Amino acid sequence: MAKGERLGEFEELILLCVCTLGEEAYAVRIQARLEEVAERSTALGGIYAALDRMERKRFVRSWLGEPAAVRGGRRKRFYAATQRGIAALNHLRDARAHLWSQFDSTVAGAGS
Repeated sequence: MAKGERLGEFEELILLCVCTLGEEAYAVRIQARLEEVAERSTALGGIYAALDRMERKRFVRSWLGEPAAVRGGRRKRFYAATQRGIAALNHLRDARAHLWSQFDSTVAGAGS
């Protein structure tokens, strides 16, 4: 995978949030989920920038929802992972699992 086609750590976390939020994946909810699960404070602008990068890489797709019920309510932009995005997550998970298994056996051996 070329450098511009890879997921960075922050993008990986956001894409995982998108996947776990399902139909409720919009920027504010993604930000809240990231802060809740990863205990990582992030500016909303950073979330939007990462989502934009991932959309250009075709890891996510987005669409506008219906306007909010309040007068003058804005439409939310929702996000969903694409097959390409899910494949990138699976690749990272497998690579990390392989490295962690080597780490675990190396550390266990070093403790002897």
